[in-house]
Amino acid sequence: MAQRRWTFVIVPHGLGLSRSVEVSTSALKLAGALVAAVVMVVLALGFATITRSLDLEKAEKLERDNAVLAEEIGRMHGRLTELSDTLDRIARRDDQIRVLANLEPIDPQVQAAGIGGPRATITSTEVAATGVLGRQAEQVRDDLSGLIRRANLLATSFADAVDSLEGHKKRMESTPSILPTQGWLSSNYSTSRLHPILNVARPHVGIDVTAPTGTPIEAPAAGRISFAGSKTGYGKTIIIQHGFGVETRFAHASKLLVQQGQRVTRGDRIALIGKSGLATAPHLHYEVHVNGRAVNPLNYILPETVTD
Repeated sequence: MAQRRWTFVIVPHGLGLSRSVEVSTSALKLAGALVAAVVMVVLALGFATITRSLDLEKAEKLERDNAVLAEEIGRMHGRLTELSDTLDRIARRDDQIRVLANLEPIDPQVQAAGIGGPRATITSTEVAATGVLGRQAEQVRDDLSGLIRRANLLATSFADAVDSLEGHKKRMESTPSILPTQGWLSSNYSTSRLHPILNVARPHVGIDVTAPTGTPIEAPAAGRISFAGSKTGYGKTIIIQHGFGVETRFAHASKLLVQQGQRVTRGDRIALIGKSGLATAPHLHYEVHVNGRAVNPLNYILPETVTD
């Protein structure tokens, strides 16, 4: 069967002879295929060009963003270094405060745990994915976590020191440290002494300070008046509970200036010298008891340079 053929007539504008071109169906199909192929190639090249242009724009933007991020990470690292130096100074001061608070220094292993602590592990895949900036950001995060742990450790240490100092301050305020009255020592603490009135040997569990009647008697430390009244043999008596197992007693007063339950501080006037009870002359009988046992009051009288 003869192949179909196509005839194309070309007619020029103006003068000239017309031409006719005869093309077979196969040639026409081949030409159409070539035109379609060219069109596809042109479209593909155009799409690739546009895509590459967009990728370049994204890459440039990402590079700019990375530069800003790198600069910010650098600033953060500098600030973390400054913060670390500040914490070093605070840690040195904390060591001094712990000494004043009568606390043991922080164990070096505890300090190391507070500074270093557990670090996050990064796989090689994650390192490759995050790149240099990712590793720098990870380092900053680890440094920040370490500083937070260290700050929390110092905060706990300071709280312990404050509690210890408060307790120490209260104990110092509550510890007898001054002679309760102005006079001269007429009788010492003794396990056996001849009583001036009863004329028998018996323990003298305090000291006697002789002074004129009406001389003020002062509280030797802070505390609460647990007794204010008369006792057999002691006459008008004051007893102060100072806490921490310490109690002081004042006997033979001529007048009491405080009442039971009243709180006093070191130096407050509590009574006046007299000779009530079994006494031959105006004086103060002063006792100090620790955990229920009488001790020598002279051990609780410090120089003024110490107590002021």
